[in-house]
Amino acid sequence: MPFLKRLFLILPLVFFSAQALSETKIGFVDMQKAIQETKAGQAAKKKLEGEFNKKKKELEQNEADLKKKFEEFEKKALALSSEVKAKKQQELQIEMQKHQQNVAKSQMAIQKQERELTQPIVEKMQKIINDIAKKENYTVILEKSEQLVLFAQPSIDMTDRVVKEYNK
Repeated sequence: MPFLKRLFLILPLVFFSAQALSETKIGFVDMQKAIQETKAGQAAKKKLEGEFNKKKKELEQNEADLKKKFEEFEKKALALSSEVKAKKQQELQIEMQKHQQNVAKSQMAIQKQERELTQPIVEKMQKIINDIAKKENYTVILEKSEQLVLFAQPSIDMTDRVVKEYNK
């Protein structure tokens, strides 16, 4: 008899769980793709690429100058006294450290600028996604990434729709 009692207790739970699952509506958005496909995202990317290429040229020129100085130093090193050699080596090392610091600062500046340019895009997309979720009774909308969504039916991909709404 305890078996039948448990069965009668479990059956309603199974029924309600199945019913709850049938009402679950899930979607996902590939935010990276969506940002890149919006007009604002493409403009931001173009601006970032311009800044990046400009800075890259400066850093490459600086690196070429440093390389040339190191080569000149190596050619003259045998003829220099040990004190002059040590002093010149230290100067070159300081220049190399400054160059490495400039590279790191440039990378951080580009990342900061990327965040500043994409933040308004992400916020507007979030509002669009929230509006769609409320209007169409979505239970959950996930952000697609390799770590989060390993597989999903293409039919629940909302990326193109969000981009279309964004560009309106």
